[in-house]
Amino acid sequence: MSTEQKVAEALVAIGAVRFNFKDPITFKSGIKSSVYIDNREFPFHPKLWEIVIDGFKDLITKDKISFDVLAGVAVGGVPHSSALGFVLGKPSLFVRKEAKDHGTKNLVEGGDIKGKKVLLIEDLVSTGVSSLNAVKEIRKAGGVVDDCLVIVSYNFAEAKVAFKNANVKLHALTSFPVILEEIKKVGLLKEVEIAQINKWLADYSTE
Repeated sequence: MSTEQKVAEALVAIGAVRFNFKDPITFKSGIKSSVYIDNREFPFHPKLWEIVIDGFKDLITKDKISFDVLAGVAVGGVPHSSALGFVLGKPSLFVRKEAKDHGTKNLVEGGDIKGKKVLLIEDLVSTGVSSLNAVKEIRKAGGVVDDCLVIVSYNFAEAKVAFKNANVKLHALTSFPVILEEIKKVGLLKEVEIAQINKWLADYSTE
């Protein structure tokens, strides 16, 4: 079984993939979705969380990604970047989405990254807005960021264009289409619900 399938299977197994067809959630980008994926469930299931951390390690090796520091996007990416940093013996810090109204008001917290190559860690990418805002802050703080690791990507066309324009390569452990196949396999949804999700996905995705 591939890492893509293992991560998708784990997400479904821990109940991290949720559905609400009557009252869709709204992503930060404004996109309305009947599906919500909560990767924050993983630390509560350490054995399955290990699949994610090992998957990130394998991606780093396979794609020959070099870096000095790991940076997690708050809040979803932080547990994963911290765990990965601990396992690899690499420094890790985090990037806030907005500054606190007290203290230093820095968005990049945890250490000096001037002149250092930073590997960004995110839990989920839809349009890429949060991740690429973090990229801007890292670069503003003097760090160099060329790559982003994410657990789940929706494979939306908007995200692909945005990451390309920002000169950042996105490396995903799995994608929503793979998760949807796992959902079909275990029979979580009715055919009409699957059709609805497929239509929604087609509206934002490209091959």
